[in-house]
Amino acid sequence: MTRQAPPAASAGDHDDYALERVPTDRRYSWFSVATQRFGQLSALAQFLLGATLGLGMSFWDAVLAITVGSVLLEIVTVFVGIAGMREGLSTSVLARWCGFGRKGSAIIGLLITLSLIGWFGVQNAVFASGLHSLVGTLPVWAWALLGGAAVTAIVVYGFGSMAWTAYLTVPAFLAVAAFSIGSQLMEHDLGALISAPPPGQPLTLAQGATIVAGGFIVGAVMTPDMTRYNRSVADVVKQTVVGVTLGEYVVGLIGVLLAHAARSSDIVMIITTSSGLIGTVVLVASILKINDWNLYSSSLGLVNAVDVLFGKRLSRAGVTLAIGAVGSILSAVGILTHFVPLLTFIGILTPPVAGIMIAEYFVVRTWRKPLAESAARGALPDSAPDWVPVSLLAWALAALVGYTIEAGIPAVNSLATAFVVYAVLGKVIATRSKAAVAAPAHQD
Repeated sequence: MTRQAPPAASAGDHDDYALERVPTDRRYSWFSVATQRFGQLSALAQFLLGATLGLGMSFWDAVLAITVGSVLLEIVTVFVGIAGMREGLSTSVLARWCGFGRKGSAIIGLLITLSLIGWFGVQNAVFASGLHSLVGTLPVWAWALLGGAAVTAIVVYGFGSMAWTAYLTVPAFLAVAAFSIGSQLMEHDLGALISAPPPGQPLTLAQGATIVAGGFIVGAVMTPDMTRYNRSVADVVKQTVVGVTLGEYVVGLIGVLLAHAARSSDIVMIITTSSGLIGTVVLVASILKINDWNLYSSSLGLVNAVDVLFGKRLSRAGVTLAIGAVGSILSAVGILTHFVPLLTFIGILTPPVAGIMIAEYFVVRTWRKPLAESAARGALPDSAPDWVPVSLLAWALAALVGYTIEAGIPAVNSLATAFVVYAVLGKVIATRSKAAVAAPAHQD
């Protein structure tokens, strides 16, 4: 398929429309965006997810868990992605008119920045440890600085540079994955692997679906950062179905089969023994592809937060350099690995954001008219509320549900709670407001 790209960008375009709408002539074909979406789901972490399922589930139970988790992810991703595509805005900027208001969007921007720069550092540390064990030569901290610098350089140049990174890493990843599974399966009977019981502690369907949905729910919430470069609703749907389905089913199920074959979830060991040094280097390098999106979305979130809170417009490229350096240094000194529990807790606060944004954009629709009118002139709405109390209430209740209720899928529970609370209260308030405006003035 031909990869269609927008006109060549100038040096000043590296801001990537951090606080503006992406113009229609600067958008990409669905294939370009889908490759990046798949790149997010074709990393070592996705192999680990599949191996975790394989250790605790039979093959067909794992297929069912992946199906449940993937369908939930695709629904969220499509709806949030359509909003991002139509408005051409990043997640944190779109949130100003999608249920949160200006200052609420700044909180989201800071939440995104804190969460994703933390995971950037954690995954960069994994990258460094992998290369140190394979190549040696340099200490872990040096590999961490080099890896962080490489990702930062890619992200500084923006979406186009990240697209070309995906064109290189995704095919290499698929080739290694195919070779690895082929090498392992040649030594095993495929039918026996598919029918084999789980080799480890059994997982329930709810637990398996939670692993699948929870593993990428933050990426789903950040979808507008990516889909603002799409050209149509159909493109959003196609890229989501292709990217998520291939990532979850192909990569995930390969991990399941490898875990059944090796009777272990140690995917690094499995890949090392089946495809050797080259395969492991490619898999470790695939961390770059998901880590560039961690850094990219965190830079967009911080740019929005500083714009709202301090009225200063920062360069996205400059912000990327700064937080990339900070994340790399923190990963090099080994600090961020101690913050995984905090990052996991922050992850509880993220799913409700998508629920509120979907409820506002598609159900309550308070700001749809200002968004449409401003889009016609290629600008942003002239004003936005500072706070939306309903969203704060919905967010708090949803986070409480996600944190305290273990039945079902916690991330989905919190997202659904946020959607329902905001949609119901938002419609009630909107109806009362219209009734008050329409009511005749009282005359003495």
